[in-house]
Amino acid sequence: MRTIVTEGVDDDLWSAIGDPTRRRMLDLLLSEGHGTATTLSQRLPVTRQAVAKHLVVLDRVGLVRATPAGREKQYRVDDAQLARAVAQLSSVGSAWDARLRRIKGIAESIQRVQRAGVAEDQEDGVG
Repeated sequence: MRTIVTEGVDDDLWSAIGDPTRRRMLDLLLSEGHGTATTLSQRLPVTRQAVAKHLVVLDRVGLVRATPAGREKQYRVDDAQLARAVAQLSSVGSAWDARLRRIKGIAESIQRVQRAGVAEDQEDGVG
């Protein structure tokens, strides 16, 4: 049920990463190497049940993988999917950089035309 946009950006993946609690969970899993809903909830200002729900979202988009660990599941970050997310972010960033450069060029062109018009007006004694 994952939605993949044709431009190479996975909306479900970015929706999952867009939540600050889930990003913090990913940070903790990356720094610790693994964790359970219980161990993560001890380090976050949310309940174990909330952490479990966030982990389901992260698992559904493939950012974490769960393995049974007694009565709980042990979660680890899926390196390949995280690398894919980073590549998508880089691609989106590059596209926006190009758009912003184009906008800057247009704005500079408008300023040059406006300055030239003011200079002409001053030469003609207008203004």
